Amino acid sequence: MKAVIPAAGLGVRFLPLTKEQPKEMLPVVDRPAIHWVVEEAVAAGATDLLIVTGREKRAIEDYFDASPKWDAVLRNNHDVRAYRELEELSSKAHVHFVRQKEPRGLGDAVLQAEMHVGREPFLVTLGDTINVANPPVAKQLWDAYERLHHPVVAVEEVRDAKVSDYGIIKPGKAVDDRTLEVADLVEKPALADAPSRLGISGTYVLTPSIFDAIRATPPGRNGEVQLTDALRVLRRTEPMYAYRFSGRRYDIGTKMDWFRAHVELTLQDQEYREGATAFLKELLGHA
Repeated sequence: MKAVIPAAGLGVRFLPLTKEQPKEMLPVVDRPAIHWVVEEAVAAGATDLLIVTGREKRAIEDYFDASPKWDAVLRNNHDVRAYRELEELSSKAHVHFVRQKEPRGLGDAVLQAEMHVGREPFLVTLGDTINVANPPVAKQLWDAYERLHHPVVAVEEVRDAKVSDYGIIKPGKAVDDRTLEVADLVEKPALADAPSRLGISGTYVLTPSIFDAIRATPPGRNGEVQLTDALRVLRRTEPMYAYRFSGRRYDIGTKMDWFRAHVELTLQDQEYREGATAFLKELLGHA
């Protein structure tokens, strides 16, 4: 399986933290956010990953590269669990990089993967989105694609106040209790214009026909080509499905979701759970 991970966004909402580091490298528990994203893609079966970066994102490439310095320092230290886990993760998949030369939107970022993907279906998962689910959301979507053989997008119910921040689908006929046909898609509609409350959550399985659809999609706000708009073009010629995934999704591009991901993933880690639970109880007892 091939996976494409767009990671070219600037991270304006996290300034000044992102002034000198990519938002995808912000720590979540004991590793950067993008480590969790790559881990999910690999757990779903991806063995060939393309990360789409931009200028000033070199730290992401360095993170997944070999490090002679650290290898020498840690050669005889077997207690650095997180570093060993990174080495193991990097050994399970080939990780490649390509740059989006201008910030022209998510659709354009996906277009940069065309030569790498070729004529195969592929997974897309955003570099700043952490899913907490078992099985992984990416695996749930890939399994749905293998049943349907057409593009599948992960969706979740969103609050009224957040509708205008999402691509929203207009649901069609139900296929099963989690899968719906997509009748239409709208990028960041006003609440009054939204066809549903089902927001696209940042995980997709796409077919190579998406690339022609992206080229046929005119730029929208700020000259950016949105993936939701390209999916709308694609849906005119190919069936498309929405999948209500099981699990929780955190947008690490927002500070509150970043905090929530820290808390949940810390409590899931055997090394930190007991101490973190005791601290939170103590803290809340004094609130």
